[in-house]
Amino acid sequence: MTDSSPAPVSRAEYCAVACAEAWRGAGEVLASPMGLIPSVGARLAKRTFSPDLLLTDGEAMLVGLDGRPEGWLPYRRHLAMVTGGRRHVMMGASQIDAYGNQNISCVGDWERPSRQLLGVRGAPVNTLNNRVSYWVPRHSKRVFVERVDMVCGVGYDRAGDAPFHRLVRVVSDLGVFDFATPDHRMRLVSVHPGVTVDEVRAATGFALVTGPEVPSTREPTPEELRLVREVLDPRGLRDREVAPR
Repeated sequence: MTDSSPAPVSRAEYCAVACAEAWRGAGEVLASPMGLIPSVGARLAKRTFSPDLLLTDGEAMLVGLDGRPEGWLPYRRHLAMVTGGRRHVMMGASQIDAYGNQNISCVGDWERPSRQLLGVRGAPVNTLNNRVSYWVPRHSKRVFVERVDMVCGVGYDRAGDAPFHRLVRVVSDLGVFDFATPDHRMRLVSVHPGVTVDEVRAATGFALVTGPEVPSTREPTPEELRLVREVLDPRGLRDREVAPR
Protein backbone atom coordinates (compact mmCIF):
# COMPACT_ATOMS: atom_id res chain seq x y z
CA MET A 1 0.00 0.00 0.00
CA THR A 2 1.47 3.35 -1.08
CA ASP A 3 1.41 6.48 1.06
CA SER A 4 -0.65 9.14 -0.78
CA SER A 5 -0.10 11.90 1.80
CA PRO A 6 1.63 15.02 0.42
CA ALA A 7 5.30 15.57 1.04
CA PRO A 8 6.18 17.92 3.91
CA VAL A 9 6.44 21.59 3.02
CA SER A 10 10.04 22.36 2.08
CA ARG A 11 11.99 25.44 3.15
CA ALA A 12 11.94 26.60 -0.48
CA GLU A 13 8.15 26.40 -0.53
CA TYR A 14 7.87 28.50 2.62
CA CYS A 15 10.15 31.02 0.93
CA ALA A 16 8.04 31.08 -2.23
CA VAL A 17 4.85 31.70 -0.26
CA ALA A 18 6.61 34.42 1.77
CA CYS A 19 7.68 36.09 -1.49
CA ALA A 20 4.14 35.88 -2.82
CA GLU A 21 2.90 37.73 0.26
CA ALA A 22 4.97 40.75 -0.77
CA TRP A 23 2.42 41.36 -3.54
CA ARG A 24 -0.70 40.82 -1.43
CA GLY A 25 -3.08 43.73 -1.96
CA ALA A 26 -0.76 45.34 -4.50
CA GLY A 27 -3.50 45.91 -7.06
CA GLU A 28 -2.70 46.57 -10.71
CA VAL A 29 1.06 47.08 -10.56
CA LEU A 30 3.88 45.65 -12.59
CA ALA A 31 5.44 42.77 -10.66
CA SER A 32 9.12 42.37 -11.51
CA PRO A 33 10.53 39.32 -9.72
CA MET A 34 14.24 38.58 -10.20
CA GLY A 35 15.20 34.97 -9.56
CA LEU A 36 13.38 31.67 -9.42
CA ILE A 37 11.81 31.83 -5.95
CA PRO A 38 10.55 35.42 -6.42
CA SER A 39 9.16 34.43 -9.84
CA VAL A 40 7.29 31.48 -8.36
CA GLY A 41 6.02 33.81 -5.64
CA ALA A 42 4.78 36.48 -8.05
CA ARG A 43 2.97 33.96 -10.25
CA LEU A 44 1.49 32.31 -7.16
CA ALA A 45 0.21 35.69 -5.94
CA LYS A 46 -1.42 36.39 -9.31
CA ARG A 47 -3.11 32.98 -9.38
CA THR A 48 -4.50 33.34 -5.87
CA PHE A 49 -4.90 36.58 -3.90
CA SER A 50 -3.55 39.30 -6.26
CA PRO A 51 -5.17 38.64 -9.66
CA ASP A 52 -4.64 42.21 -10.91
CA LEU A 53 -0.84 41.95 -10.98
CA LEU A 54 0.81 42.55 -14.32
CA LEU A 55 3.53 40.04 -15.17
CA THR A 56 6.01 40.22 -18.04
CA ASP A 57 8.17 37.77 -19.93
CA GLY A 58 11.21 39.76 -18.81
CA GLU A 59 11.16 41.84 -21.98
CA ALA A 60 8.24 43.70 -23.58
CA MET A 61 5.28 41.32 -23.37
CA LEU A 62 2.69 41.13 -20.61
CA VAL A 63 1.86 37.50 -19.92
CA GLY A 64 -1.16 35.75 -18.45
CA LEU A 65 -1.50 32.91 -15.96
CA ASP A 66 -0.37 30.36 -18.52
CA GLY A 67 2.70 32.39 -19.50
CA ARG A 68 1.30 33.27 -22.91
CA PRO A 69 1.53 36.88 -24.16
CA GLU A 70 -1.60 38.91 -23.55
CA GLY A 71 -0.34 42.44 -24.14
CA TRP A 72 2.57 44.63 -25.16
CA LEU A 73 4.42 46.95 -22.79
CA PRO A 74 6.44 49.53 -24.74
CA TYR A 75 9.65 50.64 -23.07
CA ARG A 76 8.39 54.21 -22.66
CA ARG A 77 5.34 52.89 -20.81
CA HIS A 78 7.51 50.63 -18.68
CA LEU A 79 9.63 53.64 -17.64
CA ALA A 80 6.50 55.62 -16.79
CA MET A 81 5.41 52.81 -14.46
CA VAL A 82 8.88 52.55 -12.90
CA THR A 83 9.15 56.26 -12.14
CA GLY A 84 5.53 56.65 -11.07
CA GLY A 85 5.33 54.10 -8.30
CA ARG A 86 3.36 51.54 -10.34
CA ARG A 87 5.93 48.77 -10.09
CA HIS A 88 7.02 46.39 -7.33
CA VAL A 89 10.35 44.71 -7.97
CA MET A 90 11.89 41.93 -5.88
CA MET A 91 15.65 41.99 -6.29
CA GLY A 92 18.61 40.18 -4.83
CA ALA A 93 21.13 41.67 -2.42
CA SER A 94 24.80 40.81 -2.06
CA GLN A 95 24.78 43.03 1.04
CA ILE A 96 21.93 44.70 2.92
CA ASP A 97 22.00 46.74 6.12
CA ALA A 98 19.58 47.54 8.92
CA TYR A 99 17.92 50.40 6.98
CA GLY A 100 17.61 48.50 3.72
CA ASN A 101 20.59 49.94 1.84
CA GLN A 102 21.52 47.28 -0.71
CA ASN A 103 24.76 46.48 -2.52
CA ILE A 104 25.07 44.44 -5.71
CA SER A 105 28.14 46.20 -7.12
CA CYS A 106 31.34 45.29 -5.29
CA VAL A 107 32.81 44.01 -2.03
CA GLY A 108 35.47 46.13 -0.33
CA ASP A 109 36.61 49.68 -1.05
CA TRP A 110 34.95 50.72 -4.32
CA GLU A 111 38.23 52.22 -5.58
CA ARG A 112 40.00 48.84 -5.18
CA PRO A 113 37.28 46.24 -4.54
CA SER A 114 38.21 42.74 -3.51
CA ARG A 115 35.30 41.38 -5.51
CA GLN A 116 33.42 42.76 -8.50
CA LEU A 117 29.70 41.96 -8.65
CA LEU A 118 26.84 42.93 -11.01
CA GLY A 119 27.26 46.68 -10.84
CA VAL A 120 24.77 49.30 -9.67
CA ARG A 121 22.42 48.68 -12.59
CA GLY A 122 18.91 50.08 -12.02
CA ALA A 123 18.86 49.74 -8.23
CA PRO A 124 18.86 53.49 -7.37
CA VAL A 125 15.94 54.25 -9.69
CA ASN A 126 14.06 51.16 -8.56
CA THR A 127 14.33 51.95 -4.87
CA LEU A 128 13.57 55.66 -5.12
CA ASN A 129 10.69 55.39 -7.56
CA ASN A 130 8.75 52.20 -6.84
CA ARG A 131 8.16 49.56 -4.22
CA VAL A 132 11.03 47.14 -3.65
CA SER A 133 11.49 43.87 -1.82
CA TYR A 134 14.58 41.69 -1.52
CA TRP A 135 15.23 37.96 -1.75
CA VAL A 136 18.32 36.43 -0.10
CA PRO A 137 18.67 32.66 -0.60
CA ARG A 138 21.54 32.30 1.90
CA HIS A 139 21.19 34.38 5.06
CA SER A 140 24.57 35.19 6.62
CA LYS A 141 26.63 37.97 8.19
CA ARG A 142 28.32 38.43 4.82
CA VAL A 143 24.98 39.57 3.38
CA PHE A 144 23.22 41.16 6.38
CA VAL A 145 25.93 43.67 7.27
CA GLU A 146 26.31 46.67 9.57
CA ARG A 147 27.26 48.89 6.63
CA VAL A 148 27.17 48.06 2.92
CA ASP A 149 30.40 48.60 1.00
CA MET A 150 28.55 50.52 -1.71
CA VAL A 151 24.97 51.80 -1.79
CA CYS A 152 23.11 50.62 -4.88
CA GLY A 153 19.56 50.25 -3.60
CA VAL A 154 18.66 53.19 -1.35
CA GLY A 155 17.59 52.53 2.24
CA TYR A 156 15.31 54.48 4.53
CA ASP A 157 18.13 56.51 6.10
CA ARG A 158 19.12 57.89 2.67
CA ALA A 159 15.83 58.15 0.77
CA GLY A 160 14.79 61.54 2.10
CA ASP A 161 11.31 62.50 0.94
CA ALA A 162 11.31 60.42 -2.26
CA PRO A 163 7.54 60.05 -2.80
CA PHE A 164 7.48 56.45 -4.03
CA HIS A 165 10.27 54.96 -1.90
CA ARG A 166 8.99 51.96 0.02
CA LEU A 167 10.82 48.80 1.05
CA VAL A 168 8.08 46.21 1.50
CA ARG A 169 9.88 43.15 2.81
CA VAL A 170 13.00 41.04 2.82
CA VAL A 171 12.70 37.28 2.50
CA SER A 172 15.64 35.00 3.27
CA ASP A 173 16.00 31.27 3.73
CA LEU A 174 15.66 31.86 7.48
CA GLY A 175 12.75 34.25 7.78
CA VAL A 176 10.77 37.33 6.74
CA PHE A 177 11.64 40.93 7.59
CA ASP A 178 10.14 44.39 7.16
CA PHE A 179 10.91 47.98 8.15
CA ALA A 180 7.70 48.80 10.05
CA THR A 181 9.50 50.39 13.00
CA PRO A 182 9.58 54.04 14.12
CA ASP A 183 13.06 54.59 12.68
CA HIS A 184 12.62 52.12 9.80
CA ARG A 185 15.20 49.65 11.07
CA MET A 186 14.82 46.09 9.84
CA ARG A 187 12.43 43.99 11.91
CA LEU A 188 12.12 40.21 12.07
CA VAL A 189 8.50 39.42 11.18
CA SER A 190 8.56 35.62 11.12
CA VAL A 191 10.94 32.67 11.13
CA HIS A 192 10.49 29.72 8.82
CA PRO A 193 9.51 26.48 10.60
CA GLY A 194 12.58 24.80 12.06
CA VAL A 195 14.44 28.12 12.47
CA THR A 196 14.87 29.91 15.80
CA VAL A 197 15.15 33.62 16.47
CA ASP A 198 18.61 33.04 17.95
CA GLU A 199 19.73 31.41 14.68
CA VAL A 200 18.60 34.46 12.73
CA ARG A 201 20.35 36.84 15.13
CA ALA A 202 23.56 34.79 14.93
CA ALA A 203 23.51 35.00 11.12
CA THR A 204 22.89 38.76 11.04
CA GLY A 205 25.63 41.39 11.27
CA PHE A 206 23.51 44.03 13.02
CA ALA A 207 20.97 44.15 15.84
CA LEU A 208 17.57 43.06 14.57
CA VAL A 209 14.36 44.53 15.91
CA THR A 210 12.13 41.76 17.25
CA GLY A 211 8.89 41.66 19.18
CA PRO A 212 8.35 39.67 22.38
CA GLU A 213 7.22 36.73 20.24
CA VAL A 214 8.13 36.02 16.63
CA PRO A 215 5.65 33.76 14.82
CA SER A 216 6.40 31.13 12.22
CA THR A 217 6.01 31.96 8.55
CA ARG A 218 2.51 31.01 7.48
CA GLU A 219 1.77 27.58 6.06
CA PRO A 220 0.89 27.36 2.38
CA THR A 221 -2.65 26.27 1.67
CA PRO A 222 -3.21 22.91 -0.07
CA GLU A 223 -4.08 24.77 -3.27
CA GLU A 224 -0.93 26.90 -3.07
CA LEU A 225 1.17 23.77 -2.61
CA ARG A 226 -0.50 22.15 -5.59
CA LEU A 227 0.15 25.19 -7.76
CA VAL A 228 3.80 25.40 -6.75
CA ARG A 229 4.47 21.69 -7.18
CA GLU A 230 2.36 20.91 -10.25
CA VAL A 231 2.02 24.16 -12.20
CA LEU A 232 4.62 26.78 -11.31
CA ASP A 233 7.70 24.64 -10.64
CA PRO A 234 6.95 21.00 -11.49
CA ARG A 235 10.69 20.26 -11.95
CA GLY A 236 11.41 21.19 -8.35
CA LEU A 237 14.09 23.75 -9.22
CA ARG A 238 13.13 25.75 -6.10
CA ASP A 239 14.94 23.26 -3.88
CA ARG A 240 18.20 23.96 -5.71
CA GLU A 241 17.98 27.69 -4.94
CA VAL A 242 17.43 27.19 -1.21
CA ALA A 243 20.29 25.04 0.02
CA PRO A 244 19.61 22.74 2.99
CA ARG A 245 21.25 23.72 6.29
